[in-house]
Amino acid sequence: FFFSNGGDCLKPISCSSLGAAGEAKNLGPVSGPNRQRDLCTFCTISLDQEEVFRTKVFDKSVSPFYGEDFYFEIPRPFQCLSFYVYAKSVFQRDLPVGKVSIRKDDLCKYSGKENWFSLHPVDPNSEVQGKVHLEMRLNEVITENGSVGQHLSVRIIECQGLPLISGQNCDPYATVSLVGPASKTCHVHLQVTRSSSYSKKSHFQVEEEDIEKLEIKVDLWNNENLAQDVFLGETRVPVKILQNDHIHKAWYLLQPKGNGSKSKSDDLGSLRLKLTYIEDTVLPSACYTPLCNLLLKSPDVKPISASAAHILGDICRERYEAVLPMVRLLLHHNRFVPFVSAVAALELDNTQEANTIFRGNSLATRCIDDMMKIVGKNYLAVTLKPVIDEICESNKTCEIDPIKLKEGDNVEVNKENLQGYVQKVFSSITQSSSSCPPLMCDVFRSLRHLACKRFPADPHVQYSAVSSFVFLRFFAVAVLSPHSFQLRSHHPDPEISRTLTLISKTIQTLGSWGSLSKKLSSFKETYMYDFFKSFQEDKCIEKVKKFLDEISSNVSKESSGLEDAVVLKEGEVQKRTQGKKRLGKKNFKKRWLKVTNRELTYHKHKGKEAICIINVKNIRAVEKLDESAFNRKNMFQVLHSEKPLYVQAGNCVEASEWLEVLGQVCRCNEGRLATFHPSTYSGGSWQCCKSLSSSAPGCTHCTTTMLANLQLDIDCDRETERIFSLLSSNDTKLQDMEDACASMAVYQGPQREQEEYSKFTIQEPKETFQTLKQLRNIMEELRRQHIVRNYTIAYGSL
Repeated sequence: FFFSNGGDCLKPISCSSLGAAGEAKNLGPVSGPNRQRDLCTFCTISLDQEEVFRTKVFDKSVSPFYGEDFYFEIPRPFQCLSFYVYAKSVFQRDLPVGKVSIRKDDLCKYSGKENWFSLHPVDPNSEVQGKVHLEMRLNEVITENGSVGQHLSVRIIECQGLPLISGQNCDPYATVSLVGPASKTCHVHLQVTRSSSYSKKSHFQVEEEDIEKLEIKVDLWNNENLAQDVFLGETRVPVKILQNDHIHKAWYLLQPKGNGSKSKSDDLGSLRLKLTYIEDTVLPSACYTPLCNLLLKSPDVKPISASAAHILGDICRERYEAVLPMVRLLLHHNRFVPFVSAVAALELDNTQEANTIFRGNSLATRCIDDMMKIVGKNYLAVTLKPVIDEICESNKTCEIDPIKLKEGDNVEVNKENLQGYVQKVFSSITQSSSSCPPLMCDVFRSLRHLACKRFPADPHVQYSAVSSFVFLRFFAVAVLSPHSFQLRSHHPDPEISRTLTLISKTIQTLGSWGSLSKKLSSFKETYMYDFFKSFQEDKCIEKVKKFLDEISSNVSKESSGLEDAVVLKEGEVQKRTQGKKRLGKKNFKKRWLKVTNRELTYHKHKGKEAICIINVKNIRAVEKLDESAFNRKNMFQVLHSEKPLYVQAGNCVEASEWLEVLGQVCRCNEGRLATFHPSTYSGGSWQCCKSLSSSAPGCTHCTTTMLANLQLDIDCDRETERIFSLLSSNDTKLQDMEDACASMAVYQGPQREQEEYSKFTIQEPKETFQTLKQLRNIMEELRRQHIVRNYTIAYGSL
């Protein structure tokens, strides 16, 4: 998850990331009169009460294995991460089984570990999020009979973070009560509809002897008009904390009814989760300049093992995610190719046989894996998405394992279906060289050159050095798990997953076999050995070699410009109608939004004809829309040659993804806007800046995009802070490495085998020692900066 606490560049920004996967066991009966245990179930993930992810529906089982990984960056603060288990009833209604809620502050406790969590009942009165800003004052007053009393004034300034109700912002009002002993309780009603109206005051006469016992209770509700109002949360403030004639202003987190007291419930089962939670605080840019510069010098350090970037990879070998921020930083500053060439050369020096080239989980392979996932995202969409969609939607049976064949299956028909799919995937890949990103070609060219230099007598090594990445680690993995590469919105069904597994195995073998030799590759399974015989043709070998030549040579490739339109993202949204009504609200209607590399369209339903078509070349900006514009969350606007298109996404993650995809596809357009209006034009003026002219220039700068061949928008400060956090968490290893360098530099005789030395790659102890000392000095200064700039938000209550 990623979120910012505000736009003030002088304040730190809080950054977090999280991934999760899981299974359930011993699921209890669902709520309702039938209380059935044998329904199909699925799991959802919510930030507070906003659903951001949903697994596929699992067949009837009380112990389903969902087994789905999910990672995203979140563009807003949150209080709770919740996992809900639902069952599908016979009427296809979603019935809650139970939930697991983890407060944000507790996520660190479970990070990096697998835990079983007991499911709790889904109680509407406990589904609470948001906070309320209160202003309270206690004054002494003289009453009509001349006695001295206390006068309490309560003002609700504003509320934030309230949930979406039925996909729309809620319409809240508040009730303020003074509660204590039953005989003393009084109630005063306060009605509010918009944040700007949270200004009415409620006044209470308070007896002095009651102050120790009384609480100010504020309840928030959503006005449902004809339906029953929905409880949004409450907060209680002891009157005794108020001082006479002193204004008390504070934010209070909303709490469940009765402070969340839980009644005893049936055993609802458990949910196993593996959470990886990371949270950093990003300082102003100037603080990171020394560390950033030291990392960017890494490609020039001789030997490369003495560089700061290599040291980071060395001490974080067990942490796969540790390499990603370094790769992103090097990519942004165009330093990735020289660095990865140097670490690949170091790995090749330690490789004894050509047929094992780049097969391990080394620093070089991890760097290139991450680079391909970042840079090759659109390349995969253009190359594989159309054929993957066809495979998933046509759903032909392709099982060729005799043991797994179902009754009535014809193995020859299945084999023919599978062969047809493999041919389509294979052709899509081998004909895609013109779409391969230039940076990937630069890396492959360097790998090819280094491999030939290391094994000059082997004519196949120039191909295996490239195919070990582009086939084995890129295309074959994407075919196997299209959801992980954003090629499909959800994991495919088990039968389709099996088809994709068989295709992936064949593609992986075709790529490596065509580059190494013409011998039939060895399969563990006899049925795969027999199936692969049908691909033993010279033209397959030539196609693979031709493709590898094209993506790793110096020949510049130009696109023919005739590529088919490729769907980059599609999904259901709420779109504001373009009508010209003078009175009343303009409607929001459900529409199917689709963006390709050529055009943005929306449709009444999926598969229907487009109602509107916008050429992506005509898009001038894609930006967020203020929540206040339509009193709706997760809205964005597409500014083009005609009227702005206002769209509401299903949740904050979806909104972020739409902004990213649309921003990337139009980033190089001519006539892009420099400024935009974050609100709408209504009532004769722009609501954001109050300009009267509808054609007035925007009042806010547009989001900047990189006008390079990399479709990246990298926050270098955030990545450097992540690297600093990784180095800090491995401080003990840095010290061990420093001690090893010092010992090796002093001891001039034959080096003894020591376990401490074998943990690290130390070629030149003096150079490595110098880099370590520089890192330590920089880290010490960054720690000091964190202490100086550390701040906390003062909440009125826990």
